Amino acid sequence: MNIEQAAEALQRMYNDPATGKAVSIHLFGIRYAEQLSDLSLEEVVKRAGLPTSYKTELRKGINLARYVVEK
Repeated sequence: MNIEQAAEALQRMYNDPATGKAVSIHLFGIRYAEQLSDLSLEEVVKRAGLPTSYKTELRKGINLARYVVEK
């Protein structure tokens, strides 16, 4: 996954009305933690059109990934 693909996926999940905004960012981090490890989170968030401060929320999801199993 490259930065553009990650940004598009994050934007889709963020704009999905079925989940809350913060939840969607955390879930994105959980779901794609391994693929995001080599990418600049700030750049992913910026290209997704979100405030760069959301990289903190994305990092929380990545950190949770080792403890969470998605249903």
